[in-house]
Amino acid sequence: MINKQSPVPIYFQLEEWMKQQIEDGKWKAGRAIPSERELSEQFKVSRMTVRQALANLVQEGILLKKKGLGTFVKEQKLEQVLLGLTSFSEEMLKRGMTPKSILINFEKITANPLVASQLAIHTNEEVFRIERIRLADDVPMAFETAYLPAHLFGEMTKEDAYGSLYDYLQTQKGLKIQEAKQDIEALLADTRLAEFLQIKVGAPILQITRTAYLQTGTPFEYVRTAFRGDRYRFNHQVTRY
Repeated sequence: MINKQSPVPIYFQLEEWMKQQIEDGKWKAGRAIPSERELSEQFKVSRMTVRQALANLVQEGILLKKKGLGTFVKEQKLEQVLLGLTSFSEEMLKRGMTPKSILINFEKITANPLVASQLAIHTNEEVFRIERIRLADDVPMAFETAYLPAHLFGEMTKEDAYGSLYDYLQTQKGLKIQEAKQDIEALLADTRLAEFLQIKVGAPILQITRTAYLQTGTPFEYVRTAFRGDRYRFNHQVTRY
């Protein structure tokens, strides 16, 4: 609660109290919080003090103001550590969320020069091209376009593409995954991505382009994944040499 005798500013105490409400699950994501007037009366402090606390939490990305509607608890971004090679499904399950895929496209095509070079195959060789919307707890989180060499995934069916491709490769094919090389860039959503991810055209996205390898050194996946910028952030620890 608020201690008016404390040297800690009242607005900061209010901020900490509101953060605790969110952490304890009393204020849930997407829900409106009490108004400035209600908080002012509850703690017997000025509305200016409450307004400052709210403004700071909006600045931190914890709360969201909606004109004419009030202040809401903002959906927090998922933080993914860029150490270790995991699939989307594995990441979501670790967070206690239910992964799901909406299959947009599943086809076998001839590899173009870029895909062939990434997968170390010839341009006349066949690859699976799979486009999927990846969801967590039924919320669209990412859109993925994957190219998989047919000589490794030749028996894969459309039904298999709804689940984890890494799990399929390891459990169905008995192959061991070793490592990946990936690039990250910030982009803006075009019309197609905006529709699939339920965001506005021009909204920020984080795109990871990855080539993954088996323990034998054989490339098994070339994939581009566009993550919603409002739901994701990536964390990477670096060491000074």
